[in-house]
Amino acid sequence: MERRDKINYYLDIAESVLERSSCIRRNFGAVIVKNDEIISTGYNGAPRGRKNCCDMGECMREKMKIPRGERYEMCRSVHAEQNAIISAGRSDLIGSTLYLVGKECGTSEYVKNPAPCMLCKRFIINAGIKQVVLRNTKDDYTIIDTQEYIDKDDSLEGKFGY
Repeated sequence: MERRDKINYYLDIAESVLERSSCIRRNFGAVIVKNDEIISTGYNGAPRGRKNCCDMGECMREKMKIPRGERYEMCRSVHAEQNAIISAGRSDLIGSTLYLVGKECGTSEYVKNPAPCMLCKRFIINAGIKQVVLRNTKDDYTIIDTQEYIDKDDSLEGKFGY
């Protein structure tokens, strides 16, 4: 048996975490790791105590045909990255790595061009997370140094979506 590389091992765990997602549009799972130890996990879903889209059978953003990356105030969910960050202590997050996997609900295909939204990038920066690893396929991934989110401030570009 060939041993799975460490990055895909953590991405596989994030992929398992996304199975708890309650979004009916896209499922995301996040795992935050520091010093080869899992600090926290998170998936996208409605805040605790509120109804989930999967229980209601409706996604307001889908219903309004809002493009990916826009108008998140219309979304019931807290993002996977946000849930993982708020479940950890700041001192544990400084210098950590966030692993993120997304799948389309209708097809179970990996989200194309995966990336944290603008708001999640702000959470990642302020949490002190050092890098983000995004799954592209079952074995391929992209590693982004969080400094890129600081240097290339997409909130100044005036564009929407991805």
